[in-house]
Amino acid sequence: MKVAMICTSDTKGGAAIVTLRLMRALRSQGVDASLLVLSKGSGDEHVIPVGSPLGVKLRFLWERGVIFANNQFDRANLFKTSIANTGFDLSTHPEVVNADIILLSWINQGMLSLKDIKKLCEMGKPVVWVMHDMWEMTGVCHISFGCTRYYRQCGNCPQLNSESSDDLSCRVWEKKNRLYQQTTITFAPVSNWLARECRKSSLLAKESVVVIPNAFPVESFYTTPTGEYSSLEQFRMVDPNKRLILMGAARLDTPVKGFEYAVKSLNRLMELRPDLAENTQAVFFGDIRDHALLESIRFPYVHLGSISDQRQIAELYAMGKVVISTSVCENLPTTLIEGQAGGCLPVTFGNGGQADIVTHLQNGYIAKNLDVDDFARGIIWALETEADPQGLHQSVKERFGSQEIASRYIELFDSLLSKKRGGK
Repeated sequence: MKVAMICTSDTKGGAAIVTLRLMRALRSQGVDASLLVLSKGSGDEHVIPVGSPLGVKLRFLWERGVIFANNQFDRANLFKTSIANTGFDLSTHPEVVNADIILLSWINQGMLSLKDIKKLCEMGKPVVWVMHDMWEMTGVCHISFGCTRYYRQCGNCPQLNSESSDDLSCRVWEKKNRLYQQTTITFAPVSNWLARECRKSSLLAKESVVVIPNAFPVESFYTTPTGEYSSLEQFRMVDPNKRLILMGAARLDTPVKGFEYAVKSLNRLMELRPDLAENTQAVFFGDIRDHALLESIRFPYVHLGSISDQRQIAELYAMGKVVISTSVCENLPTTLIEGQAGGCLPVTFGNGGQADIVTHLQNGYIAKNLDVDDFARGIIWALETEADPQGLHQSVKERFGSQEIASRYIELFDSLLSKKRGGK
């Protein structure tokens, strides 16, 4: 079986990273999988860049320019939306021509236009589209931030600062609607929450939807610290004699991460249980722009800055007791899975796909949405609960392990190919 996978990048962003993992997991099970990208960051020989640097840049600028002209020239929201108005026609690329299956991943910012996707669908091969966010079911946004216009039809888009029912989001919605009506695509959201939103949406309610989580390299995580990095300056800031509450992100204070709720929850915990705080340390890793947020934390903490070495991140989780996520909306939060794989108990809000990872009061705590007091109570519960680190690690392997996820994709591919051949 030959699978042509398509993603904007193989290393830049969460969707890119998990797509590369999936390609490697499929190959480990005998699938001839390749990954076509605009931006190649890995040295993997099966990742194939397409387009010239100039062509890639021009398509990127063209899409952003159209959005900028339609969102009241708002730079703050410029990358919260995509319109797939330009891209590369890959229907003649040898990897695609020779493939049995076409798998689309995150294809925005100049990778594929909606017209390019239609051409791929018209090749007669089964097309699977992995959903890493909400973009496939909305007009233009990747995360709706509570807006439910996509339940009916987009327009008056808050992320475009629009008061028009016939705005850019409406026009892109109409193009997606025509695309889906004229083609056959199997959509693969990575969480049950995202699948439920698909069924509520006006675009995907009647489409084929199959939930398959992201493949996770559980073998790279462990539950007993090695001490290998104790001499590093960043790690010397961490107190190994204290219980650690971990929170990480590429950028901690992006609006979707809800970092202010983490600050308020830790401060509330300090008020409720100062005795716990004496023997506990919060550890944050990732970039942050608004350092005033850190200065407002009264709970003992350290900020390690950005950590790109996955081995160091694994070591941190092995040292930790609790991992927290205060995101206002998450599809399938990787940090919670990483934390469990390292033996940490997760505490999170339940406003997305967190329930696929956490069973409340069994392997973590799901706090009432955006409720600071309940989140603080969740951290107290996790600190005082005797967890089974190895059991948490094993549960991640069974639910999200790369081989398990690859097998589920192969089963889906086999089913689609059987239908194509006229089988049952």
